[in-house]
Amino acid sequence: MMESGLHRFAWISIGAAVITIALKFAAWWVTGSVGLLSDALESVVNLVGAVAALIALIVASREPDEEHAYGHAKAEYFSSGLEGALILGAAVLVMVAALPRLIEPEHVDSTWTGIVIAVTAAIINLLAARFLQRAGRIHGSVALDADATHLYTDVVTTAGVITGIVLIWLTDWQIVDPIIALAVAANIIFVGYELLNRATHGLMDTALPPSELEKIEGVLAAYRASAGIETHALRTRQAGQRRFGSVHILVPGVWTVDRGHRLVERIEHDIRSRVPGIMMVTHLESLDDPLSFEDRALPSTDNAADST
Repeated sequence: MMESGLHRFAWISIGAAVITIALKFAAWWVTGSVGLLSDALESVVNLVGAVAALIALIVASREPDEEHAYGHAKAEYFSSGLEGALILGAAVLVMVAALPRLIEPEHVDSTWTGIVIAVTAAIINLLAARFLQRAGRIHGSVALDADATHLYTDVVTTAGVITGIVLIWLTDWQIVDPIIALAVAANIIFVGYELLNRATHGLMDTALPPSELEKIEGVLAAYRASAGIETHALRTRQAGQRRFGSVHILVPGVWTVDRGHRLVERIEHDIRSRVPGIMMVTHLESLDDPLSFEDRALPSTDNAADST
């Protein structure tokens, strides 16, 4: 399966996190900058998030089974949500470290040494983020895309910290250090919220994006115009790299089952060609039966209870 080949990308993220953690803690050690400390703490979160992404990709790559007939792709959303929560936790640690320095600023030493080390770490993260983001988009992996987003955030964080250290070197305003650290924390909170929001939507079976829905609707519209049929009750959802959809196909009542079946097979094939990898289920109904038009709306929980 496609997911199994994605494990190597998670290992790249883990390797980048280990290297940057060592570099950033070294930069903090030589400078004493709370901004660099906040940057190092975020890289620790990167490492935990990368490990979580690896585990999620391993689980998501498992074949469907009797307990999980639709596969295990939603494991990626747990990884994305965990990474978002960890980012928020890192922001709290940054604020705890920065607020005392805001009241009583401390001197930052060896600024140029710290800058060189931090720039090296930022370059490593930037290269890893670009690689992971491209892989995530090509393969539709939520876990890899979340990991790339986190690394990009780390690059922005490092850039802000470096800017603060340069300002301290130019002006000797030591208070800039905790101010930059708090700005970093604010940015981390925003990114963490975005990741949590995305994970929540995925776990709640959100419909496919409008661009993909338009492709499906285009196929159905073409068949409505050429085959004299009707369609309704199109429903879609996504789980990581997987896409799922269902639709009701209404054909003339005089059609044989064989003719209707051949039509829906063509419809499913055309939809899969427009939205690769989608698992499409069609429900064949008669245009001549009034009951066929009573199930257009989404079923409510009350209706489901009544039918049992």
